[in-house]
Amino acid sequence: MRGPFASMSPWSRASLLCGWVILAACGGASPRPETADADEASAEVADAEELDDAGAESKDEEDAVVAQLPTECHGSGDVCLPDPKWVKRLCNDVYPNVALHLFREGSPWTRGYATRKVKAWNASGGATSGEEWVAFDEEVILLYARNSNLGGMQVSGASGGYDALRWDGSCVTFSGEEVTTRPPPKAKHGRVDWRYLEAPIQEALRTDDAVNTAYRARRQECKGAFSGAVTKKCVQADEALVGSIIAAVRGGISLPQPTKLP
Repeated sequence: MRGPFASMSPWSRASLLCGWVILAACGGASPRPETADADEASAEVADAEELDDAGAESKDEEDAVVAQLPTECHGSGDVCLPDPKWVKRLCNDVYPNVALHLFREGSPWTRGYATRKVKAWNASGGATSGEEWVAFDEEVILLYARNSNLGGMQVSGASGGYDALRWDGSCVTFSGEEVTTRPPPKAKHGRVDWRYLEAPIQEALRTDDAVNTAYRARRQECKGAFSGAVTKKCVQADEALVGSIIAAVRGGISLPQPTKLP
């Protein structure tokens, strides 16, 4: 044998080779720096994705909370009002289907009644009703107190007042002397327009015999018309349908949750 190992004994050469094999095996057990970096980067990506998923879940939960009808009074006092944040969204538009839920028998919200005929206006700057005037003794749902010192059964004080919800789903603003929580002998109501009610709510209302009868009578008399020149009998049939809806809602009829919510 020639070369550097020629003068070594067989046993010496064998020992040297075994040492190399052991060193090679030990060196292979340590990861290459670039492999460790890749593993660390993968872990960071996984953590980021987990945070994104958690954030998405939180947003979904927040949306789910927003998309609900209120059920509890906000704060304490003599009147039961919804959460002001929810009220702000409500009064930015008209929600006829939501109104039926808030007016239902058994709902906790405090009712108010107009003490005089007043112009319908929305101080919050949102949409207003097609009905220009609020009738004397018209029933509304009190939404937001514009005077922190309001209390008792009579709302008074020129600087006070309420934002309130009408039966047609629009908001209206009263000054302090224009609304009371004392019920009149016979409360009036705003208009409920059948064509603006969602189909599932229409179907639920028609499970009431009086509503279904009035609906059929109106359809026959008005021939599907909702505006323009109509007969006196059509006007009477329309009023009868509205009255039957009011009675059913005041009686606590079960209604599905609206799809359009504040």
